[in-house]
Amino acid sequence: MEIWRFIQDQVLGMKWLNVLIGKGVSLLGLDTASRLGGSVQFFVYDVVKITVLLCFLIFVISYIQSYFPPERSKRILGQFHGTCANIISALLGTVTPFCSCSSIPLFIGFTSAGLSLGVTFSFLISSPMVDLGSLILLMSIFGGKVAVVYVAVGLIIAVTGGTLIEKMHMESYVGDFIRSTGSVDIESPALTKGERIQYAKEQVISTFRKVFPYILIGVGIGAVIHNWIPESWIETALGGSNSFGVVLATLVGIPMYADIFGTIPVAEALLYKGAQLGTILSFMMAVTTLSLPSLIMLRKAVKPKLLALFVGICTIGIILVGYLFNMFQFLLI
Repeated sequence: MEIWRFIQDQVLGMKWLNVLIGKGVSLLGLDTASRLGGSVQFFVYDVVKITVLLCFLIFVISYIQSYFPPERSKRILGQFHGTCANIISALLGTVTPFCSCSSIPLFIGFTSAGLSLGVTFSFLISSPMVDLGSLILLMSIFGGKVAVVYVAVGLIIAVTGGTLIEKMHMESYVGDFIRSTGSVDIESPALTKGERIQYAKEQVISTFRKVFPYILIGVGIGAVIHNWIPESWIETALGGSNSFGVVLATLVGIPMYADIFGTIPVAEALLYKGAQLGTILSFMMAVTTLSLPSLIMLRKAVKPKLLALFVGICTIGIILVGYLFNMFQFLLI
């Protein structure tokens, strides 16, 4: 237990770094107990911590992903049927792109390759919501119990959502250009270990450039919430006294665009200010899974009725998960 606490606090949470930055801020003449000094400490600490974890996680996940190019993923998914196929698809989504927008091209490719619609939607839901990065980052903020349960319920939403879409036979609501595209199966050359490492490095640089602005925005918002917004405001809007806090957080999160790395500092600040755990996680799920830009991209691939069904399933699932976490928060934190 002590070893795990050390890993959670000092390795993943990097609390030693927070202490070090606090001393540095004090040397600059700022009181870390003040709003300005606390904001500076929070901002620098979270930016550095998330950047370090981001680069490490992208490298590891990209290296793993190099073993699952689209062609191989199609073959793997094509070997399974029924609910088992949805489960494998959802699990495959955990080692693919970090945000909803980058998942859509793979979704289109899988659908045009002839994979069942329910299977491809299980992938589309799980990919941004429960990637391996979310597991590690959530551990660094909320602890292992919350992280594991979050990933588990995210996979359940992905499998359930894909299964429902499959049962409703919505194939005719896929874009005509996707259905008319033939399956092209090009064998990817086998990569050497050095090539896989080089690929992972390139993914770190590419993803970091795309994600870092959202980290800065997310940490900036988190710093404002953490040090400037009264705790009573957060408790009133997102605390236990507001039974509609989960719904509010979900609806607020949908129009936004970020990935797990940008939402973590906001979630951390909200938890510190008294927001309920499930409400925070519903906000994170809505931002990462149902961002407005990704829905606009998806609209080009599917017709309005299927898009509305996808949004409805995800929204209801996210809200239910939020209330579930709020109900059992006392067991998780």
